[in-house]
Amino acid sequence: MNKLLDKEAFKEQVKENVKTLYRKTMKEATKQQIFQAVAYAVKDTIIDNWLATQQQFDQDDPKMVYYMSMEFLMGRALGNNLINLCAYKQVKEALDEMGFDLNVIEDQEPDAALGNGGLGRLAACFLDSLATLGYSAYGCGIRYRYGMFKQKIEDGYQVEVPDNWLKDGNPFELRRPEYAKEVKFGGYVRVEYDEKTKRTHFIQEGYQSVRAIPYDIPIVGYNNNMVNTLRVWDAEAINDFQLDSFDKGDYQKAVEQENLARNIVEVLYPNDNHYAGKELRLKQQYFFISASVQAAIAKYKKKHSDIRKFYEKATFQMNDTHPTVAVAELMRILLDEEGLEWDEAWDVTTKTVAYTNHTIMAEALEKWPIELFSRLLPRIYQIIEEIDRRFVEQIQVKYPGNQEKIAKMAIIYNGQVRMAHLAIVAGYSVNGVARLHTEILEKQELKDFYEMFPEKFNNKTNGITQRRFLLHGNPLLADWVTAHIGDEWITDLPQIGKMKIYADDKKAQQEFMNIKYQNKLRLAKYIKEHNGIDVDPRSIFDVQVKRLHEYKRQLLNILHVMYLYNTIKDHPEMDFYPRTFIFGAKAAAGYRRAKLTIKLINSVADVVNNDESIKGKLKVVFIEDYRVSNAEIIFAASDVSEQISTASKEASGTGNMKFMLNGAPTLGTMDGANVEIV
Repeated sequence: MNKLLDKEAFKEQVKENVKTLYRKTMKEATKQQIFQAVAYAVKDTIIDNWLATQQQFDQDDPKMVYYMSMEFLMGRALGNNLINLCAYKQVKEALDEMGFDLNVIEDQEPDAALGNGGLGRLAACFLDSLATLGYSAYGCGIRYRYGMFKQKIEDGYQVEVPDNWLKDGNPFELRRPEYAKEVKFGGYVRVEYDEKTKRTHFIQEGYQSVRAIPYDIPIVGYNNNMVNTLRVWDAEAINDFQLDSFDKGDYQKAVEQENLARNIVEVLYPNDNHYAGKELRLKQQYFFISASVQAAIAKYKKKHSDIRKFYEKATFQMNDTHPTVAVAELMRILLDEEGLEWDEAWDVTTKTVAYTNHTIMAEALEKWPIELFSRLLPRIYQIIEEIDRRFVEQIQVKYPGNQEKIAKMAIIYNGQVRMAHLAIVAGYSVNGVARLHTEILEKQELKDFYEMFPEKFNNKTNGITQRRFLLHGNPLLADWVTAHIGDEWITDLPQIGKMKIYADDKKAQQEFMNIKYQNKLRLAKYIKEHNGIDVDPRSIFDVQVKRLHEYKRQLLNILHVMYLYNTIKDHPEMDFYPRTFIFGAKAAAGYRRAKLTIKLINSVADVVNNDESIKGKLKVVFIEDYRVSNAEIIFAASDVSEQISTASKEASGTGNMKFMLNGAPTLGTMDGANVEIV
């Protein structure tokens, strides 16, 4: 029997955990300690399923998806794991009987700071879906110590502070030092010709290296006992402490290697407005990709001897351009360590790697200066040079004398390494993330590549997991939907269409609005506690929460608020239904204009919220440190969803789906996934 379904056994496990972890009784334990004890009790059950899943993989030897991403915006794990174990209600009852509120316990868990925006949340939703559908998969990323940053609002300005999400430990992760890998940076490549084998060998020397240590996080499938793995890599020095330097009084040199390693995993997206930041970003990308590719090959070789068939048991799905160095790293291992000839290695690679393009924004289609790339990754650069040389030959054969094609399509050009081009040339699949986005890629942004490789291009419109954003995030609405149409929608979302028959049902309409009001009360309470602002839950909650960027047009939204305010001031007698405009967004640390937009929103809020003459007709709220856990509260309470990106700039967007799943209509441009929703 699942231990979590046995309430008495579960309660005893929690008590035992409090005792052994903290040497305390339940009465003495803090809320954080209770959370840890509960999480370890849940993990105990997950481990059994995790072991069984891995044993099944060993037996069946399925093809493995390696989903490679710089970001995994997972949110909190406890509630999501309980939902997918179908044990949420039982655990809630058990804790109630012990005198604890599960909602309060859940609030003790920090959001895992492994991601930032839609890219990372999509990755998290994919992992949830893969496990629920029974696909064998690994997520591959970095174990950031401080994430991107924790956002504070001071005098209306965004202030970035470290997000120390690991200060109390992560009870759901497992450190796996036995699977550690060495990752090499810098140095030079010595070329050696072997007369006996008639082969040229490339040996990297004079390099610095770090040890990549994997931490495994369980990804629980919904009600199917399957547990996949998110593997995030931490960096440690090969020789972490130089005692001789310490004894000589050179304390900085004593820990130099340790600090170099730590820098790689400190933060997500370090500011790259300077050279050191660019170098650190490239280090991060190669670090987790090299470790992940090495691990995938090692896993394959435990059961298989012919590396030429690697693609039959593994696929690397590269989530945007950050992981695309996987192309060259796989080639390096196949050539230099496995001894394949170039054509053999290229055949394996091009049947293994696939690329998801997430944006047409120039800053996201990464280009690295040759000087930086070749110095930091000398062997990888050599391999990309050869891939580029052969590809340019293909272009010349197909388009003789057309230098413009070479300029547009070459991987290395004008002093830069163009990573998106590398991914397209090598990938067996290149997908956009919404129908309109894919059309723009094919007809405009990547038109030349589409003409040359039309069979590679396809569309995969982004999606979300209903288990996180309805079943867990909005339990009142989820229970109401289940009461009307059953629970098949939990694993088959199109079933939600059965609710259409209640669209004109007055009783159903009133029940829905009552649920919406309860959720608005919950959000109003959150806003009062965190912002000190009283908002009317009977007002229209008009919401825009997403990454702060000019193309997402938060500026346009706040200008509209200013217009409404001026109109109310000029015409105080006008009929105006009260509206509460709610914003939530982080701006990249080096993105000055975005940060000034946050200041503007908060300045407008100060004026509007303190003007008694408008009699509460208008309120403006900026929710600090927008993240998955408060997003769940926001989506459930929203009346209007603002999806107003500059048309053609939003590749897909998934916030629109999360709002609509919770019953908020979209006010938006015909852009991204909005087009398909309409």
